[in-house]
Amino acid sequence: MGAKRRGAAAPAPGGKKRGKREALAELGDILRDTALRERAAEAWARGEQLRHEVAAVEPAPFRHGVIPGFLAGAAFAEELRDELLGLGFRGRRNDLLSLRQSEELGESSEPHVAALRHALCEEFRPWLSAVTQIELEPTIDISCAKYEYTDVLLCHDDELEGRRIAFILYLVPPWEKRDGGTLDLYSTDEHFQPQQIVKSLVPSWNTLVFFEVSPVSFHQVSEVLSEEKCRLSVSGWFHGPSTVRPARCIEAHLPRSPHIPYDHEILYEWISLVYLDMDSQAQIQEEFEERSEILLKDFLKKEKYQLLCEALENKDIQWSSQGPANKRLYETAEEDSLPDILDKFLQFLRSEALFLLLSNFTGLKLHFLAPSDEDEDAGEGKATDTTGHSSPKPEQEEAEHYADSKPHQPDQPDNVPEAQDSKTQNGSSTPVCAGELRRWTHGHYTLVHDTQATEFALDLLFFCGCEDWDPEYGGFTSYIAKGEDEELLTVNPEDNCLALVYRDKDTMKFVKYINHRSLARLNKHPNRRGFWDFSFAYYE
Repeated sequence: MGAKRRGAAAPAPGGKKRGKREALAELGDILRDTALRERAAEAWARGEQLRHEVAAVEPAPFRHGVIPGFLAGAAFAEELRDELLGLGFRGRRNDLLSLRQSEELGESSEPHVAALRHALCEEFRPWLSAVTQIELEPTIDISCAKYEYTDVLLCHDDELEGRRIAFILYLVPPWEKRDGGTLDLYSTDEHFQPQQIVKSLVPSWNTLVFFEVSPVSFHQVSEVLSEEKCRLSVSGWFHGPSTVRPARCIEAHLPRSPHIPYDHEILYEWISLVYLDMDSQAQIQEEFEERSEILLKDFLKKEKYQLLCEALENKDIQWSSQGPANKRLYETAEEDSLPDILDKFLQFLRSEALFLLLSNFTGLKLHFLAPSDEDEDAGEGKATDTTGHSSPKPEQEEAEHYADSKPHQPDQPDNVPEAQDSKTQNGSSTPVCAGELRRWTHGHYTLVHDTQATEFALDLLFFCGCEDWDPEYGGFTSYIAKGEDEELLTVNPEDNCLALVYRDKDTMKFVKYINHRSLARLNKHPNRRGFWDFSFAYYE
């Protein structure tokens, strides 16, 4: 299950602790209108629209309802708000969300919270069951959330065992769409994946929204853009019999290929000379083997880096948005639209010479000339001279096979299956790489998800256009242990820096949502709305 399960219905007011004054939550007229309840149930069952002054039922993009004036007494709603604001809130920050949340309120003895919980369980639940024809349990998950400037809850479907109806009660000041914080509902495709936002519900005082939790109930709370207002809400789930969920969609993966045949001269063309010194490489390897990560600053020659940045501004580059929204949102470049300098840099990242250099930086066997663990145990040197001869002919011929055609642009970058069983003549697996050029701006992110591949890999990130980028904007890459929220490592975007991170099977990664604060950078850089990175993974 998800959050703590589950708060029982509140006892009658007489059973409350001494010192807490009684409170009674009266619900609006909708619960007493039998004819309206029957009309709502019919509309829900038929997937039809019902609009009434005290309630609305909508079928699209998935079944949901809106009840303005949910609490009958204005005074009770205001006192509930004040009571909630007096609770202890803890900040929550991970790949999916940024907000402040109360503890689970299922056992709270605060009088207005307990009264609301009692009304939801004992009065609203039977009405919901009658409308939705779902046998709901007499207990709920319930908590309170505060969203303030730049807080967000990204695309998800709420599905967890037993959750059947989600609800949100808004206790907000006068709110407009420009304040952000809307409840955005997504359409879905034939694979039950979110496509696009087709409806946005603006929070409104004392309004309750409910929807059926299902494989298509994808929604988000958009980023709060108001710097003054607090989006306060009470939300949770009613539980009932579990339903069968369709199989997870299997995505096309980012294609992998062995290196392409370029010798050491390409390194001298691109890389700062300090990184080509064998003693420097040995020192880098020692640090990398100790920490499993390293940041190499001023990695490219200054003139080459400037040419890359200028080329990235080229208006002829075609950028494609990557989704689905429950896994990622950013843009990738169509490689056949790239200026020559960018195309050559991608070839450099896929080159045989770089595979060997990365082996020297990391101690990984990304090239057949790189020493293996057995070689090191036998006392052979760790670093291999990158200025030596390129591969013998059998390896060269194999690489040339891949050099004839440019790797095609991937559709889905995060879901990478096990490496293909490419074999060299001696029967060992052939090192491969996969990568893309990405553009990051306000609203972009990636999420950890169930189908994200976990395997051993060397991640390479090279950043461009990051001057004056503040980590407060987001856009950093976080590594976390599988199933945990605590960050193991954060890689911040930094100009002309090469980040190398060794990732094992129990490590996941995400790029943090880029928030509204990032637009302040336009004051210094009027034409710079974000940054770019070259994101690659190398496999032994």
